[in-house]
Amino acid sequence: MPDKLHLIAPAAATAPPQLRGLLSAMVPTGRIECDEDNPSTPFELALARANGLPGEPGHIPWAAFETGTVGTPCAWVKLCHWQVGADNVTLSPPQDLALDDATSQALLQAMAPYFQEDGIALAPYGALPGVWLATGEPLRRLRTVSLDRLAGQRLTPALLDAAAGLRRLQNEMQMLLYTHPANEARQQLGLQPVNSFWLSGAGVLEQPLAPAAHVRVEPALTAASCAELRALLRTGGDARLTLYGDKAAQEFAAAPAGLWPKFKGVFGLQPAWDGHGQL
Repeated sequence: MPDKLHLIAPAAATAPPQLRGLLSAMVPTGRIECDEDNPSTPFELALARANGLPGEPGHIPWAAFETGTVGTPCAWVKLCHWQVGADNVTLSPPQDLALDDATSQALLQAMAPYFQEDGIALAPYGALPGVWLATGEPLRRLRTVSLDRLAGQRLTPALLDAAAGLRRLQNEMQMLLYTHPANEARQQLGLQPVNSFWLSGAGVLEQPLAPAAHVRVEPALTAASCAELRALLRTGGDARLTLYGDKAAQEFAAAPAGLWPKFKGVFGLQPAWDGHGQL
């Protein structure tokens, strides 16, 4: 059993009964609040904090961290279908567009020269078509908004302004993509056209930073994961739990001996988490 474990999981409406016992031995510590203009989600901010990533919201170098790139500014470029309504945007990211490798490569060849004019190089990265790694000096201090933060959300001026540095490039790509043969082929198949891209995770890592070995993201908090943390607490290990929702994330850590009565209402009674998936 490890002597240090930090689980990060969503605060679901239906939590396992074992969570009550786990939280009875923990106290709320760090809390993250996200208003509607925050360029990051509570989950992303919690994960960045747990891994010791530098940068404030909008400037967290996710692409550099996830690719192990040091000293070179980089970011993620993701193809998307962007439909803007009166007060919301529906963004279909690459995983929802059913892109194939041939379409992704054709669009990369068409778009890359325009990015290069702005000092940004594009290259495919990973197994998912339509996700590219961008590198270049313009990305060093560029403020970006998480794609997860935008999908299906109401666009505020603050979120739109975050992309102002690439507005001209986005406009050029929208015009290019509108008539691209790959989109004509997609529409004939009844698929959404690729009409834009989104850039996120921009920044630079000046020193190597590996993912923290003790941090684990769980898609859902389970009885097994609660039991694992509880067992670690019993042996005096460093056990931490972060629950996140749409607007906030709350971290819990081991309660010092004799301190728990002060936090007796932590499950379902105190404001850090209401026991119904709300933070």
